[in-house]
Amino acid sequence: MDTTSWNKIKAVFAGLIICLIINTLAFCRQKSTGSLRIADDLSRAAVAKPEFAQGTVTVFDMTRLHQNDMNNPDDVNAIWDEVHAVATLQGIVNRKNPRLYILYVENDGINIDRYWWDKYRTTGKWLTNIKEESATDITSLITKFRKDINGAVVYDPQVAATSNLASTIAGAENLIAVRYDMAPNSLYSRIITNGPKLPVKIRLLADNGAPLFTGTGIVPQTDRPSNGSSKIDAYIWLIEKYLKPGKLNTCFGAYYIDQRWREKPRVAPQNHHTLTNHDFFVSKRAFFYDLSPWGDEKATDDPQQAIGADRRILEEILLLAYRQNNNGKTFTYIGGFPPWAYKYTRHAGGSHDDVPTEWEYSRTIGAYNAFKDADAIGYGALANASFWQHYPLRSRYPQQWTTPEKLKADGYLNEDGKLSLGARQLLVFYVGDYDASSWLSQTTPTIWDDPARGQVPMMWSISPVLAERVPMAWEYRRLTATPNDYFVAADNGAGYLNPGELQEPRLSGLPEATTQWAAHNLPYYEQWGLTVTGFIIDGYANGLNQKGLDAYMQFSPNGIVPQKAPHMLHKGIMPVLPSGWDINDADPKSAAEMVTERIRNSTVPFHWFRNILKSPEWYVQVAAEIKQLNPNIVLVDAPTFFELYKLFLKENPKYR
Repeated sequence: MDTTSWNKIKAVFAGLIICLIINTLAFCRQKSTGSLRIADDLSRAAVAKPEFAQGTVTVFDMTRLHQNDMNNPDDVNAIWDEVHAVATLQGIVNRKNPRLYILYVENDGINIDRYWWDKYRTTGKWLTNIKEESATDITSLITKFRKDINGAVVYDPQVAATSNLASTIAGAENLIAVRYDMAPNSLYSRIITNGPKLPVKIRLLADNGAPLFTGTGIVPQTDRPSNGSSKIDAYIWLIEKYLKPGKLNTCFGAYYIDQRWREKPRVAPQNHHTLTNHDFFVSKRAFFYDLSPWGDEKATDDPQQAIGADRRILEEILLLAYRQNNNGKTFTYIGGFPPWAYKYTRHAGGSHDDVPTEWEYSRTIGAYNAFKDADAIGYGALANASFWQHYPLRSRYPQQWTTPEKLKADGYLNEDGKLSLGARQLLVFYVGDYDASSWLSQTTPTIWDDPARGQVPMMWSISPVLAERVPMAWEYRRLTATPNDYFVAADNGAGYLNPGELQEPRLSGLPEATTQWAAHNLPYYEQWGLTVTGFIIDGYANGLNQKGLDAYMQFSPNGIVPQKAPHMLHKGIMPVLPSGWDINDADPKSAAEMVTERIRNSTVPFHWFRNILKSPEWYVQVAAEIKQLNPNIVLVDAPTFFELYKLFLKENPKYR
């Protein structure tokens, strides 16, 4: 290891030590970043295989809830209430050790949670030695773990935002989140009025059942005047009572739809209440919210508020997190994604489309040194992350880059080491989008396990930060990869933000943070053997300037693919390739025709196309169709593509 690399690593570790000291109240000591996970691994050296989990694990089957009638409000409430309570319980119970596992998330006829459980329950795997138990219903489940919880936080069904307040408080106070409902068969009646009779420690509504947050007067228990919106008042209360006093771990945030889901539960798959996603963030004592990123309109779920009120309260929360995270030295890891099918877009009566909403949100959080693990609609549900967070990873997962000797043997270089492409056009597919833990987990049995995988080169683009919530899925893919499977980082590295918003001037007005971004990414890239960032979404932010490019060169020296950049060889080291086109046609023949047409009009013989959630079989068929249309187009692996592109830029200065 050279001196420069060693100094970089020392700088990263020094920053982590500072975070541990200054952010004690924020609980950064609980493995809040990938850097900390790596530090843990280095201290005990690399392991040949995962160590075994010990003790007893309770498995709770919740798949019966899929039979509920989504047109029946009582059935919808039953789904919401039970999953919310169990997710908050699970986050508490699994905080230190893996003890509670649920079966719930299903997709394409596969129970995703059962898939992962069975895979690691087999002989020689991580869960080989655990003792397995079960609970018959939620009452017996709560009774089993009664000593782990202090009681319940009860929230207001009339003020939707209070459900996310309840998840926040659940993590901070070791309480189960329960919606107030006096109906005889409600969960509230079954576990608070009757059954275990959990004590209500915190009520987010008045004693008589009326709303605590009314949008009038002074926000209860604070000295701040009401914003005129009960939703905003609820978040003001959260800021004053929990965020400002340092009761939360601001290294983690969670952006998930609140209980307004109960009003439109059929807009997306049933599991897109995303309550199962809460457990990990409860275990981390994170802050939860559901706010519009738009400053030019009222949030679609809150006509009472002033224009831009959601956006202003979101920025207030993000700024508090930034300050508590040692002024942004630690980035805020935010799970979730704008609930565009339910709120804040044209789908819900707003004035903005879904992709612009995604980009505006990305730009906003990036301006405050925060990134998202983007659990987006489609495959947005994830369960058991609080359980799997304890899965022990190896300290390094190296990959092999190509060599001049191999490139000569493959006919791409002549004996003098110069490019020898002839009429060939080189093609690489961005195999995405794996910037979300939920998407990585759910697509493994259907896409990764496709028998056609390995037949053609595939550049799998996966965010390394996903190892925080689904380490078992990341490692499984790495250990079962074929020689044709190569991994690069998804957008935009170790977390999704717009890196241009790390550069000055920033909409937040904060100092530039490109150096901090490099320090955040470096240990993740080193652990997973990544040297290429397969796509950089610039969105509404500026493109990368010199400082931004310098930052990426530290951890992604073999290449980046931004939306806003020319062909470039940055400082003679890092090749910069402008992003190409999305090719997501379901018909391989049509997709191949689009690829060949785009290549026909290009002056540079290097071509990048982005695809979302396509199977290996699809790529095999597209590659075959392309070969028929133009045999000079060659699909190559990522190391070959980027190494030859770098040489091309060196030999052809006019393209730089």
